[in-house]
Amino acid sequence: MTRSDTETRPSEARLRLVCTATRIFYGEGIHAVGVDRIIAEAKVTRATFYRHFPGKEDLVIAYLQGVDQGIRGQVEAAIATGASASDAVRAVAASIAEGIQSPGFRGCAFLNAVAEYPDPAHPVHQAVLAHRQWFLDTINTLMARIDETKAEAAAQHFVMLRDGAMAAGCLFDPALICETFLRGVDGLVEIHGSRAER
Repeated sequence: MTRSDTETRPSEARLRLVCTATRIFYGEGIHAVGVDRIIAEAKVTRATFYRHFPGKEDLVIAYLQGVDQGIRGQVEAAIATGASASDAVRAVAASIAEGIQSPGFRGCAFLNAVAEYPDPAHPVHQAVLAHRQWFLDTINTLMARIDETKAEAAAQHFVMLRDGAMAAGCLFDPALICETFLRGVDGLVEIHGSRAER
């Protein structure tokens, strides 16, 4: 193993801490969980925790960064399967619907986090906004490939459909919520695409 490998790859203890935090923060909320529990369940010492994270909020940021990377990978994979921009938008929606119907789904990790960190200046709030801006920009780019006219409005509409599906998907029958969400995205793509044909 070269020196650069050890410098760029996170330690096993750090990975355990982030994985443990991800499971617990997503499942139970952020403020409800203390550092002591994360340390105990990750099976690390307090000194190890503080070597990797100066405080709990640094771990929260790492948790959100991990979720962000996972979603980016999921969206990129969905886009890669689309033969056209319209197909790519539908594929992104299908991947979201798949997540909503997965076991243990408890809504959007970012919307959940921002509810606990309402101060717009807080680093956790800023991390949520950065993720959401990336997602909106990604959908906007796809919508602009279908038709540049009103692409931003169509992208915002998609994000609102997604937010509604994510919120309702953990409250009601996820299959029905996803059916409604996918039908809404189909309609949005068709209406947006019909502008390009005029």
